[in-house]
Amino acid sequence: MTIRALIVEDEILVALDLESALNEIGIEVVGIAADRATALRMADGIDFALVDVNLRDGHTGPSIGRTLAMEFGVKVIFVTANPAQLGDGIEGTMGVMSKPFSDESITATVAFLTAPGSQGEIQPPRELKLFQTN
Repeated sequence: MTIRALIVEDEILVALDLESALNEIGIEVVGIAADRATALRMADGIDFALVDVNLRDGHTGPSIGRTLAMEFGVKVIFVTANPAQLGDGIEGTMGVMSKPFSDESITATVAFLTAPGSQGEIQPPRELKLFQTN
């Protein structure tokens, strides 16, 4: 079964780094979205999304993440240089990973997200801060 991901990021070099890291571990990236409208247009059928906080259309990452999680059932991890902007978390979303990131931290985060069964069976990577409000 193919695992499908969406990257919501407006900095193209960061988005391409994420895409490359995901492709290396066999994840199908359905697209890169730089704003809310594009992200929601690509939301159907994805398993997880990596979402930046500040995008082309402003501080829309938190609302995109909430919508993806609550309306589309997508596992959402924020990837941002500004994790404090998320406070204690965003309803329905799982957590946040700080930029800069390594391929290894992306790989470990994806392994955590896609583990069979509940996430309680494997520990999240140290780079991933889980929200208490998921």
